[in-house]
Amino acid sequence: MDRRRFVTAAGTAAAATGLIAAPAIAQSMPALQWRLTSSFPKTLATIFGSAELFVKYVSDATDGQFKIQPFGANEIVPGLKAADAVSNGSVEMCQTASYYYIGKDPTYALGTTVPFGFNARQINAWFYHGGGIDMMNEFYATQGLYGLPSGNTGVQMGGWFRKEIKSPADFQGLKIRIAGFAGRVLEKLGAVPQLLPGDAIYEALEKGTIDAAEWVGPHDDEKLGFNKVAQYYYYPAWWEGGPALYFFINSEKWASLPKSYQAIISAAAAAANIDMLAHYDALNPPALKRLVAAGTQLRPFSHEVLDACQAASNQLLAEISAANATFKKIYDAQMAFRNDQYLWWQVAEYGYDNYMIRSRTKG
Repeated sequence: MDRRRFVTAAGTAAAATGLIAAPAIAQSMPALQWRLTSSFPKTLATIFGSAELFVKYVSDATDGQFKIQPFGANEIVPGLKAADAVSNGSVEMCQTASYYYIGKDPTYALGTTVPFGFNARQINAWFYHGGGIDMMNEFYATQGLYGLPSGNTGVQMGGWFRKEIKSPADFQGLKIRIAGFAGRVLEKLGAVPQLLPGDAIYEALEKGTIDAAEWVGPHDDEKLGFNKVAQYYYYPAWWEGGPALYFFINSEKWASLPKSYQAIISAAAAAANIDMLAHYDALNPPALKRLVAAGTQLRPFSHEVLDACQAASNQLLAEISAANATFKKIYDAQMAFRNDQYLWWQVAEYGYDNYMIRSRTKG
């Protein structure tokens, strides 16, 4: 979706709210009621709140004609089955992370993130101005889905560990809750990855079923209480430099919508996308302060660990590319775009941020 299409969508949405004659509104704005199932619990206001914001925008823009009711994980289907419920027509749409479904096809991961991939601003640049939304939807169409980015957490934390990770050897035999390709990367280093929904992580850590877990970042992790059952908090999540969440819509339902409704959904999703990242950026700093004050031990992954993880990641992604032409096409496009982005970031963004961080520490 390029800038011209996005602006046109926003303009169409504005027109639909009152700038066209009443008879035209009646014809182009039928009364619809949809259900949206989320992969996330309602207790996570940062993520689930983005779905609530989205449905409010859609309702407001259609004067209440198009109502979408959001449901939390497990209210209709389990969180990790949200996209399945959409593709088979059980519900009209969902909020989820695309990489939850790599068991169906590894290409799903590219809609959210891959290890050592984009940061949040870079993936949004690729989505909206690098052809990313259209490239992903070429794939999603084969799955009975139409997708739009719905949010981003920004770079995540590396997770909670019961023991320190000083070298790559410390991953040997480690049972860790982790999603996407990161689990397969750590498996190459000897870890035992497990994919658990957010509401099951605390109990698994508390009982010792797992030794470590990654989720999102300070605000959500504090809310879920992980600091009470694990001491060491590592950073950064090299597997989630800027993970995008998604709204998936059943392909047939999407095609049946009036163009004005499609435009409204696109604009509302883009607004939710922006809001989620801003929300996390506002909430994470004070949460991190509280966690450290309560005894959490912050630890950076060493360069030795990061280098080993990147080498394993490069090997994995090369193996997948060799076996899956669709994955390779999109992944190669992403990496070319990312590499050009870092030519810019190392000049301006990194230079400015590095100075400001050092300046802050000097008082």
